[in-house]
Amino acid sequence: MMEDRWLSVDEIADHLGIKRDTVYKWIGERQLPGHKIGRLWKFNKRAVDEWVKSGGATDAKGDEQER
Repeated sequence: MMEDRWLSVDEIADHLGIKRDTVYKWIGERQLPGHKIGRLWKFNKRAVDEWVKSGGATDAKGDEQER
């Protein structure tokens, strides 16, 4: 069940093709679904994929931040 494990900030940034700074920005500004465990953020890949598909990663101007 490796597919169900929680991903780190770096892993979710790699998965989405964005910078880790953008992950932190999206947590605060766009409600990127994640859970803070102590000092670390962890992400469920399926939940993040659904968030992206529903338009969560696109801002009002339509420009997504990429690497």
